[in-house]
Amino acid sequence: MCENIIEIFSSIQGEGKYVGCRQVFVRLEGCNLDCTYCDTENEIGRHPHCMVEEDAGSHALISYENPLSAQRTAEIIARIVGDVPHHSLSMTGGEPLLHVPFIRELAARVSLPIFLETNGTLDKALAECIDCIDFISMDIKLPDVLSVPVWDAHARFLAVARAKDVYVKIVVAAETADDDIVTAARIVADTAPETLLILQPVTPYGGCTAPTPEHLLAFQRLALRHVSDVRIIPQTHRMMDLL
Repeated sequence: MCENIIEIFSSIQGEGKYVGCRQVFVRLEGCNLDCTYCDTENEIGRHPHCMVEEDAGSHALISYENPLSAQRTAEIIARIVGDVPHHSLSMTGGEPLLHVPFIRELAARVSLPIFLETNGTLDKALAECIDCIDFISMDIKLPDVLSVPVWDAHARFLAVARAKDVYVKIVVAAETADDDIVTAARIVADTAPETLLILQPVTPYGGCTAPTPEHLLAFQRLALRHVSDVRIIPQTHRMMDLL
């Protein structure tokens, strides 16, 4: 099984529950959504080469010709990891669940636990590979950043994901509506009430404006009425200029 991969590198997890943990990141092409704040060029077929970090933490990148096989990708990961202990292998994108066969084969060839970063809409794809996934970072995408709302898809996805170590992340902006925060929190409360809910202030892009401190605390107050564990965590890797 071969896929086009955008990049492979070692860094810290900059978002969510496992912020600060060392991971290897494999970024796959393609996404089924059209979020306005997305800053990743993930269109399928647009990446003839994969940029690979030469050594863990070096930021020095070398080019590999796409597509890459799961075996070759596993070899690259092993070289990058070297003697640096890593928490897990982050499958990210784009939307990695567009590539289930590749994820399954790669998971069988690496020793690291698999950490899935997903937009939380492809429940059937998750069900096909959940046995080889260890951690799930699930987004809930609010209607103000999409052309079509996906509330029902999120509820179905979380119903499958709750079998694993999952947390839910919502990117919030100054434009975010209170009612959407409440709807998202209710989905978590009704589907998997024990799940951690993270509110992540948007890094301004695509017309989205960063929320004020007052916005963030108001959003958290609304969500806490439905979910017991709601945390505000920004994108920390951007603060440190890390990959």
